Amino acid sequence: MKIEIEDFRAAEDKKVHLRDWPTDVGKVYRSKKHYEELLADHVDRLDKRQRLLYASNRYAVLLIFQAMDAAGKDGAIRHVMSGVNPQGCQVFSYKHPSPTELAHDFLWRTTRDLPERGKIGIFNRSYYEEVLIARVHPDILKAENLPEGDGKKIWEHRFRAIRDLEWHLHNSGTRIAKFFLHVSKEEQRKRFLARIDDPDKNWKFNAADVEERGYWKDYMHAYDEAIAATSTKQCPWYIVPADDKRNARLIVSEIVAGLLEGLDLRYPPTGPERRRELQAIRRHLSKQPR
Repeated sequence: MKIEIEDFRAAEDKKVHLRDWPTDVGKVYRSKKHYEELLADHVDRLDKRQRLLYASNRYAVLLIFQAMDAAGKDGAIRHVMSGVNPQGCQVFSYKHPSPTELAHDFLWRTTRDLPERGKIGIFNRSYYEEVLIARVHPDILKAENLPEGDGKKIWEHRFRAIRDLEWHLHNSGTRIAKFFLHVSKEEQRKRFLARIDDPDKNWKFNAADVEERGYWKDYMHAYDEAIAATSTKQCPWYIVPADDKRNARLIVSEIVAGLLEGLDLRYPPTGPERRRELQAIRRHLSKQPR
């Protein structure tokens, strides 16, 4: 199976029903060895383009990962970005907001962590939590102590704020790709059981994860609306089938590599004055004793 990026892209201004999107597709790889070869090729492409991104210092890249628990976000980030220079890449994970974060607008805590030009920023969860978990659990929204009056329009207002932010970032040189790792409820159940059965994975499991399964339909509805409202041509959402972790990693890495390869990146040119300076330094170094 060949990876066709557009197969996973959510169209702009169209309704999204995740029940119509597959959580499993035909395998991109033929065997474990083939998977490792494909991933290594994608990582090599990423490494080369990331070095150019850093040197050109014109663009920043922001990758956003959202998913239900046990969908494989951590593994995807770890494997896909395994060959990227750590100096040019930062990963931020967002948990329940602190009292200080709750005292600010909902975009504040993530805006502080946006990547600078030349770098790749990765958000493991993001400001989208404020239209997902805050929608499923109204007590979180209540804790934000917002002015009265927004009512049900609060989600529409937040979608607009997100679209405006991402449009502003795009115009300022930050290229954004957003990934929803789409795992089935049954596959999540299997992965939870595996975490319980494997002592080395017990630390990953939390009883609250099971409680959240009870809100599955509510989360799917929240994701439907959030993706539909914020997937744009400039800042798209990709709905990645995640029941097969290896498949998901290959799809994500192909999309990220393609994004970087689509940028106009080049090493800074060396002008006449700089060449003269370098030649003078070279002559000086050549005369030094070995």
